[in-house]
Amino acid sequence: MQYTTTGTVTSADGTTVRTVVHSVTGLTKVIDGVKTLVMWDQDYSDGELVESELAFFAQTEKGAVWLFGEYPEEYESGNFTGAPRTFISGISKAQAGIAMQDQPLTGTPGYVQAHAPDVGFLDCGAVFKEHQRVCVPAGCYDDVLVVDEYNPLEPAVGHQQKFYSAGTGLVKVTAISGADQESLDLVKADTLADSKLSEINQQALELDMHAYQVSGSVYGTTPHAEVANLGSGGY
Repeated sequence: MQYTTTGTVTSADGTTVRTVVHSVTGLTKVIDGVKTLVMWDQDYSDGELVESELAFFAQTEKGAVWLFGEYPEEYESGNFTGAPRTFISGISKAQAGIAMQDQPLTGTPGYVQAHAPDVGFLDCGAVFKEHQRVCVPAGCYDDVLVVDEYNPLEPAVGHQQKFYSAGTGLVKVTAISGADQESLDLVKADTLADSKLSEINQQALELDMHAYQVSGSVYGTTPHAEVANLGSGGY
């Protein structure tokens, strides 16, 4: 699948249009002893690529989804500037965390979504509301879950609420506080044709290879990503 969300980011410098293209690749990668599924996000500001990120998720038998690391390349004026916020679970005290609970309920304690002290990453979540109805350009969704998400190490960066629909995923983002006020809506969710999946797999593999040059001491210690899904539901 490929999901496109778009909206605005308002800061002291003004308002920009943000678009994120989130692709579920056909790649897997072993992180901290766990075979993860590779996701690829392309983040655009006013139509210009500012970040290209690989993220690694796995799901337990009970259904909880865990985040095992991220490799976010940063760009300025079309030029690669680095990937300083890379973290991989099991390396430099970084720890995987829960991206989505198996049975999310209001009134339950908050949880850590991942922690990487070397790069100041400590994303946390707490269920805020259940059973909401949300309409965005991609359609209307019932039984939506609303999660408060924040980094207690960087309170000025922002506190968001994210809206998740089972079977689709993220459908909406709203800003609660922070210097940058971000609002995003899901505008389309596409099933990838085999040819498109093959293209995405190749581009994500190239990003995986580049990461070994950029982050040798962290990313470079992991096994290479591998193609597991060639299309048509085949593995």
